[in-house]
Amino acid sequence: MLIAMTNPNQSGHASLGSAEAGDVVETRLWMEEHSWLYGLLRSSENIAPTFRIPDLLSACIAIVFDRDDAAERIFAFLGTSLVMRSPNTPRRRESLWRPQYELLHDLQCSAANKHPNPKFGLDQLTTACVALCQQEDVSGAAVLLQARRNMVERHMGSRVTAAPPR
Repeated sequence: MLIAMTNPNQSGHASLGSAEAGDVVETRLWMEEHSWLYGLLRSSENIAPTFRIPDLLSACIAIVFDRDDAAERIFAFLGTSLVMRSPNTPRRRESLWRPQYELLHDLQCSAANKHPNPKFGLDQLTTACVALCQQEDVSGAAVLLQARRNMVERHMGSRVTAAPPR
């Protein structure tokens, strides 16, 4: 099973603020949540700039981890909703930004994901974050706003908690 790997398929066009190959990590996302994220990608609200899946996926993770109870919420979703789905559910390979991957990786290695508890994979943790964002805001407006904040953070190198644009 593919857990995570650096995406070697980055564009060869380097520019100011461009992503290095090690800046993104591949994961998998369950189809139901991928469909919602793809709808947000194609949404008329996703403009100037048009955020791509790595931006939207990473925004979902950042939103969930912004709260102190992120681990509890993620494992509650996994233990009540995702566990009831077929383990053979198709998944899509997608990329996310490394800072959000690190949050998921730390959770994946935490005591909450070790014996005697069930072990959840990176794809399941990623899917839970998207599902929780979808449950809280089906319009995806918060995800688009967080994608903007994440972009500023990548370029400035610090955590942005600025007010929403007017």
